[in-house]
Amino acid sequence: MDLSHRVAVVTGGASGIGRAVAAAMAKRNVKAVALVDMSESVHLVAEELNQQAAEPFAQAFQGNVVDPQFRAEVYDSVSARHGLVSLCVPAAGITRDDLAVRVDRISGKARIYPEEHFRAVVDINLIAPIYWALEMIGRIAEDRTARGLKRWHPEERVQGSVVFIGSISSAGNRGQISYASTKAGLEGAAATILKEAMFYGVRCSLIHPGFTDTPMVRKLGPEYITKNILPFTQLGRLISPEEIADAICFMLANSAVSGELWVDAGWHASA
Repeated sequence: MDLSHRVAVVTGGASGIGRAVAAAMAKRNVKAVALVDMSESVHLVAEELNQQAAEPFAQAFQGNVVDPQFRAEVYDSVSARHGLVSLCVPAAGITRDDLAVRVDRISGKARIYPEEHFRAVVDINLIAPIYWALEMIGRIAEDRTARGLKRWHPEERVQGSVVFIGSISSAGNRGQISYASTKAGLEGAAATILKEAMFYGVRCSLIHPGFTDTPMVRKLGPEYITKNILPFTQLGRLISPEEIADAICFMLANSAVSGELWVDAGWHASA
């Protein structure tokens, strides 16, 4: 699948993997990328990426990814200006890390993980990416129907591609009951969408990054990273967002790729 002249939507585009994906797409001559983020800095990021590119390609959208009206407005705006969206990388995500059960040493009472934290992580990390992908697939389906097309045939070439952002934490990670659950949930979503969306010629896959040099990981603190991450990473360093972005673009472009790809720098859980 040639990425040139394609239109893309990338959530979490103001930093980390999302921003790196947009930059990598520019190098592959993508026609336009909608950068979506809650932070107002997404506008500055779009400006910076456009200055670095041969031609302006990034369009910033600030809003909440869990808002269905905002999602529809983004797709409407991008499609009206650049044409049908056919690439989707929903990279927005949050963590609310804590032990599932913690016992107070003084009172002896157990405190379980706050339900409101779990719901917030599920909304942003699981439900939102699924629906940003489904929005694109639905619009591709409508376009095909309008043109009198039904089941996709290989000679048409791939019509669209989705890459979800999983995590090595999907296999389970201490202190990440909500985050790990959402990343594991994306595995089932990607596998199901893959089976259904090919009717319209849309591929769906999932990448599992290891510990990447993003604001989310840096919040863990240098001491934690040095003690608990680097010793168990074969490369001995954090993965760069650009390395993850390169792998994502490979997954988007190579139509023979399906399923999951682990990009973990040789990380393995401590004993």
